[in-house]
Amino acid sequence: MVVSGGAANSEAYRPTRANKFTFGLWTVGNPGGDQFGSATRPRLDPNDSVRELAELGAYGVSLHDDDLVPFGTPSAERDEIVRRFKKTLDETGMVVAMATTNLFANPVFKDGAFTSNDRGVRRYALAKTMRAIDLGAELGAKTYVFWGGREGVEAMASKNPSDALDRFRETMDFLCEYAIDNKYGMRFAMEPKPNEPRGDTFLPTVGHALAFINSLAHSEMVGLNPETAHETMSGLSFYHGVSQTLWHKKLFHIDLNGQKIGRFDQDLRFGSEDQKDAFFLVKLLEESGYDGPRHFDAHAYRTENMEGVWDFAAGCMRTYMILKEKAKRFATDPDIQAALAASSVAELGKPTVGAYSAAVAAELKANPGDPAKLANRGYGNERLDQLVIELLMGVR
Repeated sequence: MVVSGGAANSEAYRPTRANKFTFGLWTVGNPGGDQFGSATRPRLDPNDSVRELAELGAYGVSLHDDDLVPFGTPSAERDEIVRRFKKTLDETGMVVAMATTNLFANPVFKDGAFTSNDRGVRRYALAKTMRAIDLGAELGAKTYVFWGGREGVEAMASKNPSDALDRFRETMDFLCEYAIDNKYGMRFAMEPKPNEPRGDTFLPTVGHALAFINSLAHSEMVGLNPETAHETMSGLSFYHGVSQTLWHKKLFHIDLNGQKIGRFDQDLRFGSEDQKDAFFLVKLLEESGYDGPRHFDAHAYRTENMEGVWDFAAGCMRTYMILKEKAKRFATDPDIQAALAASSVAELGKPTVGAYSAAVAAELKANPGDPAKLANRGYGNERLDQLVIELLMGVR
């Protein structure tokens, strides 16, 4: 496990189940292969992943159907795999906090799953997803995530985007009814991503997905699972994206990792890039009342052996805990609080005019304020931002 000297060894940074840290089986189980090279470490048995993560203080795991039950496994063997996995969960006290379907790896989904031009593929994808939802329900998952990894195009002429969105909506409406009919008590969460593995993906950002959800028959049970890397790939602030998701009351799950702007989907250790955005994200989650899992969708560097994989997992949780402690200091630091006041941060939370009335409109037009005087003020953002940087650099 990653450790260092001095105050950094504080017990305040040691995770417990109460922190609700979760990892995908595909994260610590990533064997280190990429499109240019083969695996650098062995695949992990899902049961071993659960045991190791429990030792590190994690709360639970998430999984694709194929992470636990390999594609094409006969039903009797499938039931035995699930039985063993449930036994491991019981022994460790770990939970399955989220489940999803692998609709991107098998060649059948090369043109998409829910938005494939082939109706037969779309029907197969629906059937696979229903079986995967059954598996998630059997394991106790209350959140089901939909990432449209292959739902997109390279050739613009190959799909009508409006038709694709019609098929996506048809599918989500159908699956909502399926979960309701089976009394699973699940909420669905859509996961936006701008590109990769497709050149252009449908529902590429938080904003696109939020607008789409409003068109669904059961929009109340569908929210978002935003991911650090996916918003950052677009050059957007993940903190702002999550803030808007919370504003819409649609943050049903969240994927945390690290990412450099403009790169391929890196899925780096949480907090390893852009610590400022990561800090404000942690601060937001801790202060907003969000009570869901803090889920790490990342993997260790390809350079690592299995010891490095567990350093990676411990590092994700440790960094979150450090940033959580920094957020508490932010709230009590007198210089930061004075700088916030000088920047009028709290004033933005107050109504500008309140509800409309003709009298208020007339008064506002008659007394709009002095633009020269208003333009002359400074907002102190340089000092405020410098104080945040000093807090993160450990000198406050």
